[in-house]
Amino acid sequence: MRLPSKRTGFSLSCFLVWVASCRPFGQPPPAAQEWPAGIRQVLENTRPLTWPRGKRLPLYLWPAMSPGVLTAERAEALVGELDRRGVALISSWEPGRRKESLEEALPVARAQKKRGLPVSINANACLYSLFNGDPATAHIDAAGKPFWDTSFEGKKDMGCPFTLEERRKEIRERISFFIEAYHRQGLPVDFLFADWEIDGPLEWNGAWESSRKCRRCREQLPGLDDFAVFQKAMREMRGRLQKEIFSDPVRARYPGALVGNYAVYPHDGTRYWFDYFENRGESPATVKDRKAPYRRWAREFEFTGYTMAMPVLYPWSWTWDWYDFPVPDYRWFYNLLLEASSAGKSTPPGMPLIPFVHWHLTVPPTPPDPRIVSIRSEAYQELLWHALLRGADSFFLWCLPEENEEEIRLVHTVWAEAQQYGEFLDKGIPVVFDVPGQPGTVLSALQLDRRVLVRRTDFLSSRAPAELNLGGKKISIASDPGRCRIYSLDSAGDRTR
Repeated sequence: MRLPSKRTGFSLSCFLVWVASCRPFGQPPPAAQEWPAGIRQVLENTRPLTWPRGKRLPLYLWPAMSPGVLTAERAEALVGELDRRGVALISSWEPGRRKESLEEALPVARAQKKRGLPVSINANACLYSLFNGDPATAHIDAAGKPFWDTSFEGKKDMGCPFTLEERRKEIRERISFFIEAYHRQGLPVDFLFADWEIDGPLEWNGAWESSRKCRRCREQLPGLDDFAVFQKAMREMRGRLQKEIFSDPVRARYPGALVGNYAVYPHDGTRYWFDYFENRGESPATVKDRKAPYRRWAREFEFTGYTMAMPVLYPWSWTWDWYDFPVPDYRWFYNLLLEASSAGKSTPPGMPLIPFVHWHLTVPPTPPDPRIVSIRSEAYQELLWHALLRGADSFFLWCLPEENEEEIRLVHTVWAEAQQYGEFLDKGIPVVFDVPGQPGTVLSALQLDRRVLVRRTDFLSSRAPAELNLGGKKISIASDPGRCRIYSLDSAGDRTR
């Protein structure tokens, strides 16, 4: 263990906090056993921050959600304990349990307001489902017979996207109910997310085929036989739906709120991954990279009214066979960095970028495939660092309950250590988005005035200096595994942290 020094910018007060926080992982803090299992695991597998978070966004962890009914005192205690670690406590809105949801969420919101912390909400349950099995939302064939698109795993009532007028009103009312309840209480709403995926207009799986068979779709959408026309229409319609039912009612009362949805974000026109419910064969929009069938991706985010971007950085099991890199870690790292870079270079300055992240193999095959070598924890943490230096503002961890402890430790460690570079995280501009096509040296950097914060990760044995060219200024980047360096554009020297 390396002790802090003056060179790192550690003050005596920071050092005392650091010493006090050096409790072995797994040893619970006082009263940790009182909380629900997920929250207890968060408290047991994180430490109080050494470097202050300042005004930067907190870290979002799926297990730090829905603590149940709390008294004002317990809510303040839990919110404070998580805030010491830089972690947000997230409440959930459930339209089927409106009274109970408010009883659970309002004490947390009051505690967060009292401490000047963002009030964070999971609004996912409010959005499901536009396609709810109502026969009025089905496709209609040439003979006038209703039918469903059953090609989406877990949802067999996907219907016609031109039938959702009444469903939109119901979903919007759910969001408005909770928004007005907070407004009446004088409480802010600062961060709302959803995980709304298999519902509403979509273009993948059997959706295009179903719409071409649907009399109503043919009447409403000229050019339907061209997949590009269909995809563009579905993504635009999907974006406008999210605006009407989700972001608009929120921002009408809380114009400064961060509102977003899983996998909806600005991008470079290509999506480099497949979700679990998406057929993974080639499509009319396939872009080939080795064996990887990336897809052309139409614009959606721009129509949503969302105020934060939420890309997805998961090691999906099927990406293993897309590449033949001899370094197993790079098969995952390459794919994930393509996606992180797409979002980083496409998200407008000033808009928060919060990737969903996950370390364990996502949707592992059954039975297990012995050929697949999962990404090592060290390489995953390097990916997190590179995402931060390519524009990410925080992370949102999703994982299965049995994965909580390891997943929490890995992401919190990186995020907590990154706070020492708060000035760069606040004001730095990402200046590197290249993704090497073969294992080798990967560089990412944030530039702040005439200084550059650089992360270098090597996937081969070479440790020779690497060159970073910024506006004609060439900087020699030394190998320093597991660390960032700060370089000056005005001198050949650097300052390591």
